[in-house]
Parts: sequence; C-alpha cells; structure tokens
Amino acid sequence: MQYRNNKNNEPISLLGYGCMRFTKRGTKIDIDKAEKEIIHAIEKGVNYFDTAYIYPDSEAVLGEIFSRNNCRNKINIATKLPQYYIRSAAAFDKYFNEQLRRLKTDYIDYYLMHMINDVKRWENLVNLGIIEWLEQKKSAGLIRNIGFSYHGNTENFIPLVDAYNWDFCMIQYNYMDEHSQAGRRGLQYAAAKNLPVIIMEPLRGGKLVNLLPESSKQIFINEGRGRSSAEWALRWLWNQPEVTCVLSGMNSIEMIDENTRIASEVKAGEFTDNDFALIEKIKDDINKKVKVVCTGCSYCMPCPRHVDIPLAFRCYNEIFTDSKRTAQKEYMQCTIFRKTLSSASQCIGCGKCEEHCPQHIEIRKELKNVSKALEGPIFKIARQGIKLLKLWSD
Repeated sequence: MQYRNNKNNEPISLLGYGCMRFTKRGTKIDIDKAEKEIIHAIEKGVNYFDTAYIYPDSEAVLGEIFSRNNCRNKINIATKLPQYYIRSAAAFDKYFNEQLRRLKTDYIDYYLMHMINDVKRWENLVNLGIIEWLEQKKSAGLIRNIGFSYHGNTENFIPLVDAYNWDFCMIQYNYMDEHSQAGRRGLQYAAAKNLPVIIMEPLRGGKLVNLLPESSKQIFINEGRGRSSAEWALRWLWNQPEVTCVLSGMNSIEMIDENTRIASEVKAGEFTDNDFALIEKIKDDINKKVKVVCTGCSYCMPCPRHVDIPLAFRCYNEIFTDSKRTAQKEYMQCTIFRKTLSSASQCIGCGKCEEHCPQHIEIRKELKNVSKALEGPIFKIARQGIKLLKLWSD
C-alpha cells in the first residue's frame, strides 16, 4: 500500500474503505462478512474508513468490528455531521455524541460537514456557532481533522474551500465527472491550497463497471494489458498527484485484493497519451448510451410513495447498455414482487427527491420516462396477477 499525506504529514492510504454499501443479510448488514473484509483490508494497509450518520447501521457495525479486533490505533475513522438536520447549536453535540457511541470511540480522525453544496449553507451553520464548536472539539482532541463533503458545481466549490481553514475535503470525481461536480478545476484548486482531497464515487456507484456498455468493455479488452474497467478508473484517479485517497465500497476479498494491488503499484503521472486517449474513447462510448447519470447514492430516498428511484434508473439505463429484456426482468423482480409497490409510476411529483440529489437529476421527469419504457402491458398484467395471488416477497 502507498500513502499520501494530510496537512500534518500523517499518512493516508491511497485506497480508502467506503462503508455505505456493505453486504446485507435481509435488511441488516452482514457483520461477520463485513468484519472479514475490513480486517483483510487493514492487513493490506488500508487505514482510512469512511462512514456517515445516515448510512444505515454503518457506524454501529464499524464500531463493533473495530472494538472486537482492538484495531482503533491502526485506522482513521471518517464520519459526517448530518448538517441538514441541524436547527440549533444543541444539535451539534446531540449527533456527535451519538456517533461516538455508535463507533465505540472517544475521538474522530476525520469529521466532515456532510453534503454542504454552497457557502450559504455553511454560513447558516456558522450563525449557529459551528466554528466555535468545531475548534473546541479539535482543541480537546475529540476531532482531529475538519472537512466537508461536496456534490455541487465548481463555481460553488471554490468559495466554500475559501470559507474556512479546512483540513481536508471530499468530492465526487471520476473520469466521467472530470468537468462536472467540483471537477478537475476544483480538485486542483483545493490541492493548490494544500487541502487533501478524498475521492468518492470513483466508479460512479459501480456504474463504470456493472453498467459499462459491452462496446466499452471490449475497448478495454482490446487495449491488451489485461486491466479491468475498475483498474483503469482507479489508475486514472491516482495518476493525479492532487488526489489524496480514493474510496471504494469493497464487499469481497477479491475486490480488496485487486484494489490494494493497484494502490501498491500505481504512480502519479504514469499515464501516457495513449492511456488518456483510451479513457476519452470510453467516455464517448458511455455518453452515447447512458440516459440517466444516477450513481445509486440513495440520497433521494426514501420516497414517500415508496418508489425505488436508484433501481428505476439502473433498470432504465440497462435498456441502453444491456438489453430491454434484461431491464424489464430486473425491474419487475424488484418492483412488483413486493407487498408495497416501488415502481416509477407510483411517483406523485412531490419533488422531495430532487432537493437531495447530488447529481441534480430531474428525477420526476426521468421517472416518467422509466414508467413509459418499462411499465408496458406485460408489466401491468404481471402486477395485477401478483397482487391477486399475493406472490410478493416482503
């Protein structure tokens, strides 16, 4: 494992562990499986573990695993203040203390203001006393590094970087988002101010692997070096010295082994002109096929009408990246075989989802497209039959 440093010259592993997408057994995280994977990652040199207050059960599972294995001094915990819930100064301690209890720790290594997308939202927190609160926690050793996670555009990102003496930041960044979100310009601006940058969604929630068009997969195969699509995406990121750490939501030993191998081999500046040209070719190919740029982050959820929005968009994209038959089959299996319908046509257009979407997707509009494409006569007949026979799975 290789490491790049934070502002205090303390090492952060190039590969971080994103803890939002652990394998579940039923509705709960499979803690035994997660434990094997996390300990294996630590043994491979990973020292940065990222979670958040709103990731279901994630903080508690991590706390239990780290406590069981007495490995707190080997790792850095990063978690996030749910600033969108904050209405008073008292709420700062309420959420922070709960997070310490969940994580079974008495300090947080990297504490982020979760999903602050403009200076105005930061200023609202400042008016509630967030700066004094953060600096008191830091001076007491309860928080060691203060940062923010970001999903807005470049124009709003740069003023936010300048709004406070941050220790680090986190942005969505991958080869498809090179010039959206904070983008390359934002990455370079932060790095120029000696601000370590943590990368989330390096594979766009797995879309740059699982939903990669067959034609794009073939481009990678034809390249000849035997690198997977995930490896190309990670190498593209680590080629940039401004990238401090890349988070990966790893949920298998094989994935951990592959990613840690790459993080041990890769060098900043190693990309050739041919490598960059290959990525541009892939981007052009993907853009021809993907219709909705959803990463599956689920910030739009829960829907008050129970629409499974990430699932709807995943299946819709599969029409164009795989086949309509595959998309229809998955869509029916995951929406109508339920006691509570979760199909796109359940949407009533309230717009709550769009308020929280990091990608700024016109969700209501796109759900209509999903319904039109995937809820034809066969879907409707199947839905009525399943309802009549009560064949749902929940």
